[in-house]
Amino acid sequence: MTARAPDGLLQGMTVSSFNSVSLEPPLVLFSVARTVLSFAAWQTANVWGISVLGETQDGLSTRFAQSGGGKWLGFEPITGATGMPLIPGALAHFECERYALHDGGDHLIFVGRVLGLGRPAGSASRPLVFFSGRCHQIDRPRQGASENDERLLHGW
Repeated sequence: MTARAPDGLLQGMTVSSFNSVSLEPPLVLFSVARTVLSFAAWQTANVWGISVLGETQDGLSTRFAQSGGGKWLGFEPITGATGMPLIPGALAHFECERYALHDGGDHLIFVGRVLGLGRPAGSASRPLVFFSGRCHQIDRPRQGASENDERLLHGW
């Protein structure tokens, strides 16, 4: 997840809870722990970017999962149509505006209306997967699956 704080400072974090919510209107959600150092900046952000990382971007996932500053040092984001910083080489990008915030116990749930969605040319072909405490790669597509089956399943 990426955003720009009111003071212009770039925000970025790796989240493990990202889901589609609705197709009409197009909504997605993610959650942020209330203990995150940048929680106040995320709480005030009205627009954010979502970069779905490819299977070779585990280093970036780890970088943005760490707390504190320095995540953007020596790293140049690309700029989306809404002005949001996005991760280059990502499998897909979403640009969202705030739709709703919901109490989620020790997390705050962010629901965003998707303003733009894209798959950059030259992006990775398979997603980075986090499971059982570490990153994994998907070995192969499901036997018998067609690209059309996947589009119908996910609706995007």
